[in-house]
Amino acid sequence: MTDNRETGAPLRIASYNVRKCVGLDRRRNPQRVLEAMCEVEADVVALQEADLRLGERRTAIPRAFIEKYTDMMPVELAANDVSLGWHGNAILVRKGTGITKTERLELPGFEPRGAAMVELQFEGRSTRIVATHLGLMRRHRQLQLQAIADYLATYDAMPTIVLGDFNEWSNKKGMEPLAGNFEIHAPGRSFHSAQPMAALDRIASSADFSLRDAGVHERGPALKASDHLPIWADLAFT
Repeated sequence: MTDNRETGAPLRIASYNVRKCVGLDRRRNPQRVLEAMCEVEADVVALQEADLRLGERRTAIPRAFIEKYTDMMPVELAANDVSLGWHGNAILVRKGTGITKTERLELPGFEPRGAAMVELQFEGRSTRIVATHLGLMRRHRQLQLQAIADYLATYDAMPTIVLGDFNEWSNKKGMEPLAGNFEIHAPGRSFHSAQPMAALDRIASSADFSLRDAGVHERGPALKASDHLPIWADLAFT
């Protein structure tokens, strides 16, 4: 299948930590999360905490809901029949997007962490997306980013985007393992959704892209659907 985007349009990438679909009202409401996500109108969305944390790690977002309420489809990343993603990292793409490869990565650190990779086709160009949710301690986050950088170095060069909840509070430190080969975009304060104070959610793009626009989605159901707000970036191929 091929993508159905307007030719030459920037690629809109989004990231959203959905907190297992538990909102600020303490209600688990996956439909509300999907409504917030759809308002961003992204071509690719990386979700964090898309699966429950314990037991079989069942998805917090029923696949039937994705089919019913969105024009997107999940990339098949789960290692079982009940999860949507890998270590809670899920990737949704617009229906019709060509998917050529997927892979699951284990990341080092005290807490169980991982990253999910998918290679997609946009306008005949292969694009690699890596979605992740990094740890709470900076030294672990840097080990995890270095593991992602080392993993990418084993592959042929390709336009690449790394995104997710990086859990980094500093605007000046913490991104060093990616800084040499990626431009780091922090679209704005995305946490806490009730009173945004930190740009924890970020997007890193290789030199194959130029940033056209970026932002934090701060309206509608996103204000209550999770403790994070969705972020997005419009990236054009150079």
